[in-house]
Amino acid sequence: MVLLEFSISPTGKSESLSSEVAKILDYIDKSGVEYRLTPMGTILEGDWDECMAVVSGCFKVMAENNNRIGVHLKVDYRKGDSSRLTSKIDKVESILNKKLKT
Repeated sequence: MVLLEFSISPTGKSESLSSEVAKILDYIDKSGVEYRLTPMGTILEGDWDECMAVVSGCFKVMAENNNRIGVHLKVDYRKGDSSRLTSKIDKVESILNKKLKT
């Protein structure tokens, strides 16, 4: 399974990118891939092909109205594991014996 963190945004536009980000989040939400939104990006969990298909789809959505796009991508693959969106946090919290801000 893959945990894939990415952010995608147009460059050379105004300071506020909320409307562009909203289009991407709508696409991600409709994809059916498990995800978590963070203030700095989005984390997907699934197999390689489905996660990369979502990133590719997001790029295509962004390219419809933008001439220049920046993409930041980070991937962690671990054979056979799933639910790491929550289990990795749960593990650290159990070690610390307290809830963390997530």
